[in-house]
Amino acid sequence: MQRVIGYAIATIAFSSLSGTPAIAHGGSDSYGWEFDQRGSSAPVDVAALLTAARGAPPMICALASRSVSGYGWGGWSDAPATPLSSVVSTRDDFDSRQPLPAADVQRLLAGLASDDACVREMSVRLIGTQKAETVGAELVTRLSATDPSLRSVAALGLGLVDAQTGVDPLVRALRDPVVDVRANSAWALGRIENGRALSPLVNLFSDDAEKVREAAVVAVGHMESTSTTTALIRVVRQDNSPRVRRVAAWALGQLEARDAIEALGGVLARDADPGVREMAAWALGSIEDRRGVAPLAAAIRSDADDRVRETAVWAVGQLEDRSSIDILGAATTDRSPRVRGTAAWAIGQLDENGAKAPPGLLRLLSDENADTRLKAAWALGQIEDAGALPAIREALHAEKNDKVRRGLIRALMKSGERSEAALTDLLNSTDPQVREAAVRGLAGRNSFDPWPWPWPRPRPFP
Repeated sequence: MQRVIGYAIATIAFSSLSGTPAIAHGGSDSYGWEFDQRGSSAPVDVAALLTAARGAPPMICALASRSVSGYGWGGWSDAPATPLSSVVSTRDDFDSRQPLPAADVQRLLAGLASDDACVREMSVRLIGTQKAETVGAELVTRLSATDPSLRSVAALGLGLVDAQTGVDPLVRALRDPVVDVRANSAWALGRIENGRALSPLVNLFSDDAEKVREAAVVAVGHMESTSTTTALIRVVRQDNSPRVRRVAAWALGQLEARDAIEALGGVLARDADPGVREMAAWALGSIEDRRGVAPLAAAIRSDADDRVRETAVWAVGQLEDRSSIDILGAATTDRSPRVRGTAAWAIGQLDENGAKAPPGLLRLLSDENADTRLKAAWALGQIEDAGALPAIREALHAEKNDKVRRGLIRALMKSGERSEAALTDLLNSTDPQVREAAVRGLAGRNSFDPWPWPWPRPRPFP
């Protein structure tokens, strides 16, 4: 296969087939996967991608193209003419759920030993779509090969197919002298989630290689055993790598380890890396223990990083502790619109029907950021404070954004709007969406739920 295709295009194509990127390819935060509010992956280096694509074989280019397709109508198979249609069928012939012919499986297994990185990547990703009963034994055999690259990719393949028969060989491979083999073996064991691997994985927490420690910590987090809490606390406090400390905080949150609250609070207050502090805040929110409120409140007040403050606000909302309303109210004045918007969302999470709306929440109805205004409107609908009706009416009169207007109408109706003049004005609006919202509101209090439903951005995840 031509090397001109480049490693980048293969990674994009085949990571989409498996849904799980190889640890060897990870970014500093999330193994290469960082999501924004729309749930999309981090921006691609378009210049590098197009350079790698020039001269690539059509079939490889076709597979890579599918990986960047959107959802629903307009995907790969229904366009009438594509640049590759003359050489590659536009029908969606490839179905990763179907077994490949035996001859193709053998070709792919042979491709694992190629000296071309793209061929190895393509081979292992396609093997990863097959059943463990078909390819597991072959992959185990290659795990003891003399070529370290082959051992590494075989470990990756065993993880992709969730091969239970590979657990013991992978545990032995955790002692391999090659870093990538140990790292991929740890990653694979995390995918397979067999308890026999738990102790050997914890032993890797002291490995010399950052990549190996990171993989082992993530694997343990996925195995969901609270017996590892003490070891993870030691890692989150002491490891010299921010990447490793960050995934240790994630693992403690994933395990909902209440014994780790004090340690996570200390990390949130003192760790030098904002990514670690952000994940510590996430973990405290995931554990959902009121003891986490104090360190989270301190972070909201004083952390210099916008992401950390936002995640701390989100975490307080997750705790649903009604005594934290003042903390969240103060966060509505934060310099970051994302923090302010998440503070509004968190106040709505408290779901105190009939409570008095905090003044800070009312001020957000005129925030410069539309998403923040929408979340403020949503929160007011949750609170249902009749005393907020004048502020909501005023905001609706001035609001130009369609989504926010619908959110304000929802807030009006749920807060008890009964003014004949106001309802007549809404029902006679020239905007059909406004009329629809008014009708929905008049039809009953529950007819709006869960619309509109503004969420904060997804939490950091390794």
